[in-house]
Amino acid sequence: MIEKISDINNIDGFIKNDIYYIRIMSLLKAYGCKYDFASFYRQLDKNNVITAVISRLDGDFTLCFNDNSDLTELKEFFTVAGYATLLCDSAFNFTGIFDEGVVMSAVKKIEISRPNAEIDRFPKLMDLFNFISYDSYDFENWYVDVSHRIRHGCARAYTLNIYGEIVSSGMLSAIYNDSAILSAVQTSPKYRNKGYGSYLVSEMMSDIKDRVFLMREENLNEQFYLRLGFKNIGKWRMYK
Repeated sequence: MIEKISDINNIDGFIKNDIYYIRIMSLLKAYGCKYDFASFYRQLDKNNVITAVISRLDGDFTLCFNDNSDLTELKEFFTVAGYATLLCDSAFNFTGIFDEGVVMSAVKKIEISRPNAEIDRFPKLMDLFNFISYDSYDFENWYVDVSHRIRHGCARAYTLNIYGEIVSSGMLSAIYNDSAILSAVQTSPKYRNKGYGSYLVSEMMSDIKDRVFLMREENLNEQFYLRLGFKNIGKWRMYK
Protein backbone atom coordinates (compact mmCIF):
# COMPACT_ATOMS: atom_id res chain seq x y z
CA MET A 1 0.00 0.00 0.00
CA ILE A 2 1.21 3.50 -0.88
CA GLU A 3 -0.13 6.38 1.17
CA LYS A 4 0.54 10.07 1.58
CA ILE A 5 2.07 10.98 4.91
CA SER A 6 0.98 13.87 7.12
CA ASP A 7 3.97 14.07 9.47
CA ILE A 8 7.70 13.41 9.29
CA ASN A 9 7.28 10.82 12.02
CA ASN A 10 5.16 8.73 9.64
CA ILE A 11 8.35 7.33 8.11
CA ASP A 12 10.16 6.52 11.31
CA GLY A 13 11.78 3.12 11.02
CA PHE A 14 12.78 3.47 7.38
CA ILE A 15 16.48 4.30 7.08
CA LYS A 16 18.63 3.87 4.02
CA ASN A 17 21.75 5.99 3.84
CA ASP A 18 21.80 6.56 0.09
CA ILE A 19 21.55 9.62 -2.12
CA TYR A 20 17.81 9.25 -2.68
CA TYR A 21 17.00 8.94 1.01
CA ILE A 22 19.08 12.03 1.84
CA ARG A 23 17.35 14.01 -0.90
CA ILE A 24 13.86 12.97 0.23
CA MET A 25 14.48 13.51 3.93
CA SER A 26 16.11 16.90 3.46
CA LEU A 27 13.07 18.02 1.45
CA LEU A 28 10.75 16.69 4.13
CA LYS A 29 12.73 18.47 6.84
CA ALA A 30 12.70 21.73 4.87
CA TYR A 31 9.07 21.79 3.76
CA GLY A 32 7.19 19.40 5.99
CA CYS A 33 3.72 18.28 4.93
CA LYS A 34 1.90 21.62 4.86
CA TYR A 35 2.51 22.79 1.29
CA ASP A 36 0.48 21.78 -1.75
CA PHE A 37 3.56 21.74 -4.00
CA ALA A 38 5.48 19.33 -1.75
CA SER A 39 4.13 15.93 -0.76
CA PHE A 40 5.59 12.73 0.62
CA TYR A 41 4.53 9.10 0.51
CA ARG A 42 5.40 5.75 2.03
CA GLN A 43 4.91 2.19 0.84
CA LEU A 44 3.87 -0.38 3.44
CA ASP A 45 4.01 -4.14 3.17
CA LYS A 46 1.34 -6.45 4.61
CA ASN A 47 2.97 -6.17 8.05
CA ASN A 48 2.87 -2.35 7.91
CA VAL A 49 6.64 -2.16 7.51
CA ILE A 50 7.83 0.75 5.34
CA THR A 51 9.54 -0.50 2.20
CA ALA A 52 9.85 2.73 0.17
CA VAL A 53 9.56 6.50 0.54
CA ILE A 54 8.74 9.05 -2.15
CA SER A 55 8.95 12.83 -2.40
CA ARG A 56 7.22 15.15 -4.84
CA LEU A 57 8.28 18.77 -5.32
CA ASP A 58 5.95 20.23 -7.94
CA GLY A 59 6.24 17.58 -10.69
CA ASP A 60 9.63 16.21 -9.68
CA PHE A 61 9.63 12.90 -7.81
CA THR A 62 12.38 11.05 -5.95
CA LEU A 63 12.09 7.39 -5.01
CA CYS A 64 14.02 5.45 -2.37
CA PHE A 65 13.21 1.76 -2.03
CA ASN A 66 14.66 -1.34 -0.43
CA ASP A 67 14.86 -5.04 -1.32
CA ASN A 68 11.38 -5.70 0.08
CA SER A 69 9.59 -3.06 -1.99
CA ASP A 70 6.67 -3.95 -4.22
CA LEU A 71 8.10 -2.63 -7.48
CA THR A 72 4.95 -3.40 -9.43
CA GLU A 73 2.89 -1.25 -7.09
CA LEU A 74 5.45 1.55 -7.35
CA LYS A 75 5.26 1.47 -11.15
CA GLU A 76 1.48 1.67 -10.99
CA PHE A 77 1.74 4.63 -8.60
CA PHE A 78 3.97 6.65 -10.91
CA THR A 79 1.88 5.76 -13.94
CA VAL A 80 -1.21 7.19 -12.26
CA ALA A 81 0.49 10.11 -10.49
CA GLY A 82 2.34 11.35 -13.57
CA TYR A 83 5.66 13.15 -13.25
CA ALA A 84 7.88 15.72 -14.89
CA THR A 85 10.93 13.83 -13.64
CA LEU A 86 11.50 10.74 -11.52
CA LEU A 87 14.90 10.28 -9.85
CA CYS A 88 15.74 6.80 -8.57
CA ASP A 89 18.27 4.01 -8.51
CA SER A 90 18.82 2.42 -11.92
CA ALA A 91 17.51 -0.88 -10.50
CA PHE A 92 14.00 0.58 -10.81
CA ASN A 93 13.15 -0.36 -14.39
CA PHE A 94 10.29 1.80 -15.54
CA THR A 95 8.99 2.65 -18.99
CA GLY A 96 9.92 5.92 -20.66
CA ILE A 97 12.86 8.06 -21.66
CA PHE A 98 15.59 8.53 -19.09
CA ASP A 99 19.05 9.92 -18.44
CA GLU A 100 21.51 7.82 -16.47
CA GLY A 101 24.79 8.41 -14.71
CA VAL A 102 27.02 7.46 -11.81
CA VAL A 103 26.51 7.91 -8.07
CA MET A 104 29.66 8.55 -6.06
CA SER A 105 30.25 8.90 -2.32
CA ALA A 106 33.04 9.78 0.07
CA VAL A 107 33.43 9.57 3.83
CA LYS A 108 36.90 11.01 4.25
CA LYS A 109 38.21 14.45 3.39
CA ILE A 110 41.40 14.61 1.32
CA GLU A 111 43.64 17.49 2.40
CA ILE A 112 44.28 19.99 -0.41
CA SER A 113 46.86 22.78 -0.34
CA ARG A 114 45.18 26.11 0.30
CA PRO A 115 45.26 28.40 -2.76
CA ASN A 116 45.38 32.19 -2.59
CA ALA A 117 41.59 32.53 -2.36
CA GLU A 118 38.89 32.91 0.26
CA ILE A 119 35.81 30.75 0.85
CA ASP A 120 32.45 32.48 1.27
CA ARG A 121 30.00 30.18 3.07
CA PHE A 122 27.18 32.72 2.77
CA PRO A 123 27.41 34.05 -0.79
CA LYS A 124 24.77 36.23 -2.39
CA LEU A 125 22.49 33.79 -4.17
CA MET A 126 22.08 36.10 -7.17
CA ASP A 127 25.85 36.05 -7.70
CA LEU A 128 25.90 32.26 -7.36
CA PHE A 129 22.98 31.84 -9.77
CA ASN A 130 24.68 34.01 -12.39
CA PHE A 131 28.01 32.21 -11.98
CA ILE A 132 26.51 28.76 -12.38
CA SER A 133 24.42 29.92 -15.38
CA TYR A 134 21.15 28.14 -14.70
CA ASP A 135 19.83 28.72 -18.20
CA SER A 136 16.74 26.55 -17.76
CA TYR A 137 15.75 27.92 -14.33
CA ASP A 138 13.82 31.01 -13.32
CA PHE A 139 15.84 32.91 -10.71
CA GLU A 140 12.89 33.80 -8.50
CA ASN A 141 11.70 30.19 -8.18
CA TRP A 142 15.27 28.94 -7.72
CA TYR A 143 15.98 31.59 -5.08
CA VAL A 144 12.82 30.87 -3.09
CA ASP A 145 13.58 27.14 -3.00
CA VAL A 146 17.32 27.38 -2.26
CA SER A 147 17.03 30.13 0.35
CA HIS A 148 14.26 28.19 2.09
CA ARG A 149 16.40 25.05 2.27
CA ILE A 150 19.40 27.02 3.54
CA ARG A 151 17.34 28.71 6.26
CA HIS A 152 16.16 25.30 7.47
CA GLY A 153 19.67 23.83 7.54
CA CYS A 154 18.95 21.51 4.61
CA ALA A 155 21.36 23.07 2.09
CA ARG A 156 24.48 25.26 1.96
CA ALA A 157 26.00 27.39 -0.77
CA TYR A 158 29.71 28.17 -1.24
CA THR A 159 31.93 30.27 -3.45
CA LEU A 160 35.70 30.59 -3.66
CA ASN A 161 36.75 34.16 -4.36
CA ILE A 162 39.85 36.08 -5.41
CA TYR A 163 39.59 39.82 -4.66
CA GLY A 164 35.81 39.55 -4.69
CA GLU A 165 35.63 37.62 -7.97
CA ILE A 166 34.03 34.17 -7.87
CA VAL A 167 36.43 31.59 -9.26
CA SER A 168 34.67 28.42 -8.11
CA SER A 169 31.32 27.47 -6.61
CA GLY A 170 29.46 24.52 -5.14
CA MET A 171 26.37 23.58 -3.21
CA LEU A 172 25.38 21.00 -0.67
CA SER A 173 21.89 20.83 -2.14
CA ALA A 174 20.56 18.37 0.44
CA ILE A 175 21.70 17.81 4.02
CA TYR A 176 20.22 15.31 6.47
CA ASN A 177 21.61 13.47 9.51
CA ASP A 178 25.20 14.58 8.88
CA SER A 179 25.18 13.38 5.24
CA ALA A 180 24.85 15.58 2.18
CA ILE A 181 24.58 15.75 -1.61
CA LEU A 182 27.21 17.75 -3.47
CA SER A 183 26.08 19.62 -6.59
CA ALA A 184 26.64 22.70 -8.76
CA VAL A 185 30.44 22.42 -8.61
CA GLN A 186 31.92 24.76 -11.19
CA THR A 187 35.14 26.68 -11.75
CA SER A 188 35.59 29.62 -14.08
CA PRO A 189 37.40 28.48 -17.27
CA LYS A 190 40.38 30.78 -16.74
CA TYR A 191 40.97 29.36 -13.24
CA ARG A 192 40.66 25.66 -14.02
CA ASN A 193 43.46 23.15 -13.40
CA LYS A 194 44.90 25.34 -10.64
CA GLY A 195 43.47 23.49 -7.65
CA TYR A 196 40.66 25.92 -6.83
CA GLY A 197 37.79 23.50 -7.43
CA SER A 198 39.53 20.70 -5.53
CA TYR A 199 40.19 22.94 -2.55
CA LEU A 200 36.61 24.19 -2.42
CA VAL A 201 35.12 20.67 -2.59
CA SER A 202 37.52 19.46 0.08
CA GLU A 203 36.48 22.28 2.40
CA MET A 204 32.79 21.64 1.72
CA MET A 205 33.30 17.98 2.63
CA SER A 206 34.91 19.01 5.91
CA ASP A 207 31.61 20.61 6.96
CA ILE A 208 29.85 17.21 6.78
CA LYS A 209 30.50 14.63 9.50
CA ASP A 210 29.30 11.53 7.67
CA ARG A 211 28.95 10.76 3.95
CA VAL A 212 28.89 13.06 0.91
CA PHE A 213 27.13 11.88 -2.26
CA LEU A 214 27.07 13.22 -5.78
CA MET A 215 25.63 12.40 -9.17
CA ARG A 216 27.75 12.79 -12.27
CA GLU A 217 27.36 12.02 -15.94
CA GLU A 218 28.78 8.69 -17.11
CA ASN A 219 31.96 10.00 -18.73
CA LEU A 220 32.46 13.29 -16.93
CA ASN A 221 34.75 14.38 -14.06
CA GLU A 222 35.47 10.90 -12.72
CA GLN A 223 39.19 11.44 -12.08
CA PHE A 224 38.56 14.81 -10.43
CA TYR A 225 36.32 13.22 -7.81
CA LEU A 226 38.39 10.06 -7.40
CA ARG A 227 41.34 12.24 -6.40
CA LEU A 228 39.12 13.82 -3.74
CA GLY A 229 38.32 10.45 -2.16
CA PHE A 230 35.03 9.66 -3.88
CA LYS A 231 34.17 6.17 -5.08
CA ASN A 232 31.70 4.98 -7.70
CA ILE A 233 28.90 3.17 -5.85
CA GLY A 234 26.01 2.83 -8.30
CA LYS A 235 23.93 4.32 -11.08
CA TRP A 236 21.23 6.97 -10.92
CA ARG A 237 18.39 7.21 -13.38
CA MET A 238 16.18 10.20 -14.19
CA TYR A 239 12.96 9.36 -16.02
CA LYS A 240 11.37 12.26 -17.84
